[in-house]
Amino acid sequence: MLYHFLTPLDEWFLFFNLFNYLTFRTGGALLTALVVGFVIGPPMIRWLKKKQAQGQPIRDDGPETHLAKAGTPTMGGLMILISLSVSTLLWADLSNIFIWITLLVTLGYGLTGFADDYLKLTKKNTRGLSGKLKLLLQFTIALAAVLLYVLFPVEMTSTGNAQAGAAFDAARTSLALPFFKDLLIDLGPFFILFAMLVIVGSSNAVNLTDGLDGLAIVPVMIAAACFGLISYLAGHAIFSEYLHLHRVPGAGELAIICGALIGGGLGFLWYNAPPAMVFMGDTGSLSLGGALGTMAVITKHELVLAIIGGLFVLETVSVIVQVLSFKLTGKRVFAMAPIHHHFEKKGWSEPTVVIRFWIIAVILALVGLSTLKLR
Repeated sequence: MLYHFLTPLDEWFLFFNLFNYLTFRTGGALLTALVVGFVIGPPMIRWLKKKQAQGQPIRDDGPETHLAKAGTPTMGGLMILISLSVSTLLWADLSNIFIWITLLVTLGYGLTGFADDYLKLTKKNTRGLSGKLKLLLQFTIALAAVLLYVLFPVEMTSTGNAQAGAAFDAARTSLALPFFKDLLIDLGPFFILFAMLVIVGSSNAVNLTDGLDGLAIVPVMIAAACFGLISYLAGHAIFSEYLHLHRVPGAGELAIICGALIGGGLGFLWYNAPPAMVFMGDTGSLSLGGALGTMAVITKHELVLAIIGGLFVLETVSVIVQVLSFKLTGKRVFAMAPIHHHFEKKGWSEPTVVIRFWIIAVILALVGLSTLKLR
């Protein structure tokens, strides 16, 4: 919004020329979301406590230490969604279709998570929406987003030349492989299904990771920082050519959403730090995971997301292995799944698990970013 209102004034006031710079607006989006998060945090937590007499239901079969968290309100993801939305609408170029595609998934998944959290609270148990209904909603939203990405004219997203737009059109349904300069695998119509699986899978992977105070939000912010850089480079004519990235004209604007996500995440972490005053809930985890998956699809870094978000992959794989092992052999591989609960059962304190998982997330993010140069 500010971009459209203030950039025309740069002819009269040199200061307004700053709004032409993506880096300036990304910083503004981060700080705005952070301030909004700090401002709305206390009243929202009070409102959630008032509406949730008993707080988020705690699993009876979970680690015993979690019983002390009874009464803590959930749906704190609303704080992040409000901060992210306000900041993005304020600082982004709203003529960019990639902004609207990402917001569609983020807010759509946020509503799905909100419905899930609401049912858990009203039923006073850990079950919300049925798994089938939740997946149906996720795949429907993902389908709408992917179709917009595949079918929307590149001219509406591009500030580059016709050649760059044509190159993007040719690669739009292709899969880019990390560590290879020019290798693209054209998936054709199967790209739609692949992209949907990336978005839905990312959403549920973050959801599975959200089980300890601060465990999910910090790796999400780390991944957002990485994709803020990736989107900026992929959308930049000179940097994308130098790094041999497949250029996606207009993708740089996604850095605004990444900045807003980091700012909103920091604001939320202030109240989610141990001992948590509020939980993210599915309202936050489903939406943030969906946002990361969507940006990975748009920037053609779907496989790199599996590296940068390797912690989320590890958590998901631990659940799959646990379920398959129990169904096939009647035995469990882990003391409890997802894997962060396994280490709690083994005697690790919650802060130890969280901080060590943060370290793993940082290492994997650095490995993922290395793919930008190692080609």
